[in-house]
Amino acid sequence: MAATARNPSKAFESVALKPPLHPTYDLKGIIKLALAEDAGGQGDVTSMATIPVDMEVEANFLAKEDGIVAGIALAEMVFQEVDPSLKVDWSQKDGDYVHKGLQFGKVYGRAHNIVVAERVALNFMQRMSGIATLTKEMADAAYPACILETRKTAPGLRLVDKWAVLIGGGRNHRMGLFDMVLIKDNHISIAGGITNAIKSVDTHLEQKKLQMEVEVETRTLQEVHEVLHYASQKKTSLTRIMLDNMVVPLQNGDVDVSMLKEAVDLINGRFETEASGNVTLETIHKIGQTGVTYISSGALTHSVKALDISLKIDTELALLVGRRTKRA
Repeated sequence: MAATARNPSKAFESVALKPPLHPTYDLKGIIKLALAEDAGGQGDVTSMATIPVDMEVEANFLAKEDGIVAGIALAEMVFQEVDPSLKVDWSQKDGDYVHKGLQFGKVYGRAHNIVVAERVALNFMQRMSGIATLTKEMADAAYPACILETRKTAPGLRLVDKWAVLIGGGRNHRMGLFDMVLIKDNHISIAGGITNAIKSVDTHLEQKKLQMEVEVETRTLQEVHEVLHYASQKKTSLTRIMLDNMVVPLQNGDVDVSMLKEAVDLINGRFETEASGNVTLETIHKIGQTGVTYISSGALTHSVKALDISLKIDTELALLVGRRTKRA
């Protein structure tokens, strides 16, 4: 099964939300790495010792928390990688809401191979579902602004994390260093100021005959004024202005968004705007009401809480134990 994100295989033809594009990411390679990490060159010694090689079973996916399920398409790829004869059926799809105790999918086939694939499939699904669940909450609260993630993803899992954000109703920021110019604080400091940094980018893109989105980070209203002054005097490739840490936390737990609102009003639709910093579920609605175009949050991916999902052959016993521990 082909698996590069750049050239998705037939596996994604019926998937509602395909993974985002990336020129070098090998999704099948990530799956193989995860399976090899688990196998350690020896394979599943417990299954080899306890499970007859030709035994076939049915196992059920069980939600142990309420949330948005994500990673169904990726889990299918894991099972197919381990054993193409395994059959997977789902009653839900990526992006659907599941409640605690719901059985939302089944896998049939050789018991040994189901158990081998189980943990890797669940690790992907639990992380992706946690990201999708938080993204959905943030996206709903941010409206009419759109929620974006950042590059604060688990190393090696960037495409997977960003796919989960899409499933949860968010939008993707840049995939990496290659697909968008983002002039951040360190670039500005090295360039000798925000005007110099933008001017250098404009010159570079013109010389290289490149066309791509360009965003600049501003930290003060003075920097916003400088950007707008430059753009009024020169032809620029700039498309978006980031308004960084202009949301000020207050002692009572609330936030002051007056600086952010002033910056958005100054820009007045001439560029897209993006708020960043002090973004939480408690603050995002207020931020979204300032008129900002986008709100970016590293928390969507850098500190996600996995959604509890299990795969059980004896589902009745699993539900009994789950009720006892209040996890089903």
